[in-house]
Amino acid sequence: MFKKSSHMSVYNTYTRQKEQFVPSHDNEVSLYSCGPTVYDYAHIGNMRAFVFADILKGVLQMNGFEVRHVMNITDVGHLVADSDDGEDKVEMQARKQKRSAWDLVEQCSNQFLTDTKKLNLARPTFLPKATDHISEQIALIKVLKDKGYTYEASDGIYFDTTKFADYGVMANLAEQDLKPGARVEISEGKRNPTDFALWKFSPQDEKRQMEWDSPWGKGFPGWHIECSAMSMKYLGETIDIHTGGVDHIKVHHTNEIAQSESATGEQFVKYWMHSEFLLLEGQKMSKSLGNIVTVSDLETQGYDPVAYRYLLLTSKYRSLLNFTWRGLKSAQGTLKKIRAKLAAYPDGGRLIGTEIERFEDALNDDLDTPTALAILHGVLNGKYSESDKKATILRFDEVLKLDVLPTAASDKSGQQISPELTALVSQRNLYRSKKMWKEADKTRDRIKERGYDVIDLPEGSSLRKKILS
Repeated sequence: MFKKSSHMSVYNTYTRQKEQFVPSHDNEVSLYSCGPTVYDYAHIGNMRAFVFADILKGVLQMNGFEVRHVMNITDVGHLVADSDDGEDKVEMQARKQKRSAWDLVEQCSNQFLTDTKKLNLARPTFLPKATDHISEQIALIKVLKDKGYTYEASDGIYFDTTKFADYGVMANLAEQDLKPGARVEISEGKRNPTDFALWKFSPQDEKRQMEWDSPWGKGFPGWHIECSAMSMKYLGETIDIHTGGVDHIKVHHTNEIAQSESATGEQFVKYWMHSEFLLLEGQKMSKSLGNIVTVSDLETQGYDPVAYRYLLLTSKYRSLLNFTWRGLKSAQGTLKKIRAKLAAYPDGGRLIGTEIERFEDALNDDLDTPTALAILHGVLNGKYSESDKKATILRFDEVLKLDVLPTAASDKSGQQISPELTALVSQRNLYRSKKMWKEADKTRDRIKERGYDVIDLPEGSSLRKKILS
């Protein structure tokens, strides 16, 4: 267990400065993360925000806090345009694929959870779906209506942003952005360009797959209201930290603040934290552009998803990161070398206190993972005993979760192999990378004695159970 720190600092998007983190309760932190919209598989750019939230959670736990973490699943209400125009993304995709919207969101949700496991993300305390919380969203809209913050348009119930004095503060929206103008299209019945839908009416000439009765008519909730309703249900009216991508700042999170604080009269979030975009070979990655890469794509190309996690940690979460296949290959090679070295080191070492303290200080400085990785490599290459190096880096990995010492691996048939064999494979990969062919051959022979053939591939060795004749 790491020692509890009193000097953890984070960058608060709302105040635009780094601040000492002080939770509402001494030992418990409430954390809300905007989750995926499950109309399609999440790409690795999406996953950057979730890895960031996982590291944040790990650092909070490193400091002795109990973390009550909520991540929502958006399975209804997210329209094609953030300005509440166009179709619901789920319904549109289901129609294109000629399938049930419910089956679509279940498949995409399951794939998302599979991907999070491959990236070593801890499961949130609560993982609520928007469609399971319709009554909570309707109840919150009623509160806003009773307080005079809403109006009815031809296509739904809208929040009047002019009624909330601090609208757009976090996003630093200029006054001209809040007024209609030549560059702003306003849908029929919508009073102001920044007003947003709380409840959308179902089209009268067609039946949606996902729709519910409400006091205002049959329809479905808007995208923004779900996060406020579910965060309040599980975390209370004020939460400590809310995370998401930078693309959420201007619209989604700005609208969450407006509707939440209008409903409760209380501060909605103490610390807003956002991760930057991931570029793909220098270009924006998006489903609309069709240039996405998924976690499964990484595996198809022969990469360990945890190598992608390592690559993300080489950059600060608030910095733009350019993903390249060359960079991923380098990250995977580095990770393999770390694993091979630690697998060969003896157990029973002691923690190197000065290095543990430096590691803590780095992560407590707004999650400085590049410095934390540099400290890890410094220990690995430093003048310490091998057993002490191993013990210290394993402690680091409680937060980084890079599987620096895998406890087991799978052979080509999918069966688990022992930690001993895992260590032998890692050791052989290290020998091969250093062109120590004699030692690599001896290690191969030791593996064969245990009933496995070795399959050598460019990305490393794997095992296949011997077939007895």
